[in-house]
Amino acid sequence: MRKIFTLLFFFSFIFSRILFSQDSTQNSILTFSGYVDAFGAYYTDSAGIGNYQKLSSVSARSESIGLNVAQLSAKYSSDKVRGIITLHFGDIPKAAWSEKFSFIQEATVGIRLSRNLWVDGGFFKSHLGTEGLFPRENITSSISVPTFFEPNYEAGFRLNYLPSDKVTLNIYALNGFNLYEDNNKKKSGGILFNYAFSDKINIGYSNYLGDDTPEGDSISHFRFFNNIFFNFEKNKVKIVTGVDFCVQDNSDITDPKKSASVLGGLFAIRYTAAKKFGVYSRAEVYSDPDGVLSGVFLDQDNVPTGLKLWGVTLGIEYKPTENSYVRLEGRNLKTADSQKIFRWDNENKSSRLEALLNMGLTFP
Repeated sequence: MRKIFTLLFFFSFIFSRILFSQDSTQNSILTFSGYVDAFGAYYTDSAGIGNYQKLSSVSARSESIGLNVAQLSAKYSSDKVRGIITLHFGDIPKAAWSEKFSFIQEATVGIRLSRNLWVDGGFFKSHLGTEGLFPRENITSSISVPTFFEPNYEAGFRLNYLPSDKVTLNIYALNGFNLYEDNNKKKSGGILFNYAFSDKINIGYSNYLGDDTPEGDSISHFRFFNNIFFNFEKNKVKIVTGVDFCVQDNSDITDPKKSASVLGGLFAIRYTAAKKFGVYSRAEVYSDPDGVLSGVFLDQDNVPTGLKLWGVTLGIEYKPTENSYVRLEGRNLKTADSQKIFRWDNENKSSRLEALLNMGLTFP
């Protein structure tokens, strides 16, 4: 009963703000935009014709030419209300999105509660992580393994507070970790804090707290996921770095009553060698020994384990215009010696080589 009254009060407050506010159509702006990314890819690991590769959601089909994403967005903003809807199609939505809502990247509606405070609700892209999911959002075209195991999307409400030009604080009430539809009666929460020293340097922290144990399971698995990131850009150099740390209850492989942890990190750098040309690199590391996010599997000694991995990416970029790019990159992923999860040349191996060609355009 107490929860019901709390929800009634919350929605009554929002309704009153709308009812007694000025005309919400003042200073309204409606904009449209689009994005397309096409790829060609080769992986030494064989997943079979048309199948998606392990640990990849971007350019994830080997020996294939494909479409990572084609998306269209409509964004509405005014003094009192705002909203956005983005529809997308392609291999990334098929490989990494909700099967039921694979065509919806985000769809939200927002109401201004005060001068610096908004509340938004609907389907969001994930607030967690150092990298974005799509090539245009990152230095590299591929995403790191730590990013692969982060959530891509979420559903819920968000309080967005902007006390100054330098500070952004978002507080979330969510259905769950990488869930549009809830799988139990427990709600989750999280925050995203960002501080901008300037338009070229910023630091941030995000987290997730929740128990996504399916209904009917008697053992809880409360998860506390954390991400810290740092972005730097000056003259010809851009740097992006971040660390993930996750703890989950009752998840240790050897003693299910103990907690388990996950650690991941990446460091990416791009150097603009000429007006339209750049070179870039990324190092990544991931350790999930109890399989909290990567899942539990048997190594070559038939011992249950979770993923332990590192990787290096090298690439070059050509930008014909400010809103377009062509990238050619290679990556080497290497797991622990006993984790031979890749197969090529008719052998199980602990490493994989990748080569990606990506072409992207954002419009207008």
